[in-house]
Amino acid sequence: MNALLGVACPHCAALNRVPAARLGDRPKCGRCGRALFEGRPVALDAASFDVHAQRADLPLLVDFWAPWCGPCKAMAPQFEAAAAQLEPGMRLAKVDTEAEPALGARFAVRSIPTLALFLHGRELARVSGAMPAGEIVRWARANRPT
Repeated sequence: MNALLGVACPHCAALNRVPAARLGDRPKCGRCGRALFEGRPVALDAASFDVHAQRADLPLLVDFWAPWCGPCKAMAPQFEAAAAQLEPGMRLAKVDTEAEPALGARFAVRSIPTLALFLHGRELARVSGAMPAGEIVRWARANRPT
């Protein structure tokens, strides 16, 4: 039997049920009709974070960053490249800690950039510091739940 996974839309945050075997078939959101996967990170705010981190069934890799942070800016294209490699098995997202200080405080983010991997609201792993795309992908896959 093909398990149905809850996949949060990166555009409207609606939770969609998608058969696990069909994740790679370019599924669209049932509410807004846009693609559920675009091979790039989604920007999350306090309102959309919990849908992606707690209610969705995909692992969520979050880049906590700030616009004034040089290493964060340097890692941004690397994180984008990693998203293209890790989707659709994992959602990648960015949280601007300047715009969303409550999220940074909630997860005790003390240095940026910080990557944190979540599943069903539980933090599975964390690493701080800028990394190239290949290292992000290796780290994410090594810490992904089986």
